Amino acid sequence: MKRLTFASICLAALPVMAAAEGDAANGEKVFNKCKACHMVGDDAKNRVGPELNGIVGRAVGAVEGFAYSDTLKEMGASGAVWSEDVLAAFLEKPRDFAKGTKMAFPGLRKEEERADVIAYLATFSE
Repeated sequence: MKRLTFASICLAALPVMAAAEGDAANGEKVFNKCKACHMVGDDAKNRVGPELNGIVGRAVGAVEGFAYSDTLKEMGASGAVWSEDVLAAFLEKPRDFAKGTKMAFPGLRKEEERADVIAYLATFSE
């Protein structure tokens, strides 16, 4: 079986629905699935997962003080950025997208939910 590279996964993600098409209000509801590990907003802190303020457009593995998996550190070092398309691919199946990630969440199977949560996260960008 051929191992996918980060670049090939990013290319495969291109046809994914962009967050601009998502509904941030619905995304806030979907984000409830993420709250056990992640925070957003003024008082956001790292938990089991990093805080997600400004994630859309941020370099992968860039939150200060968070202990990322080697996989995400390597992606960030290679210049990878959490674009809407890359986030959508990651959120669909995190462990398939980033082999070795610490994220245990199985993913958001519905394209609409992924677009909505990305639209919600985008509201916390600077």
